[in-house]
Amino acid sequence: MTRYERMKAQRRMQRRIRLVVEERRMALALPPPAADPAFDPETTVEIPRPAQP
Repeated sequence: MTRYERMKAQRRMQRRIRLVVEERRMALALPPPAADPAFDPETTVEIPRPAQP
């Protein structure tokens, strides 16, 4: 096996490993939280001032 072929095979293995790792990561990832349709991130929220002692 020439050096070039070895490098090629190594790259192919790395690519396969990377794909498997990515697949596993996607399989184990939590599903994206369902966006609450009533919640609008652009709305202004009034922050109540704490009562002064």
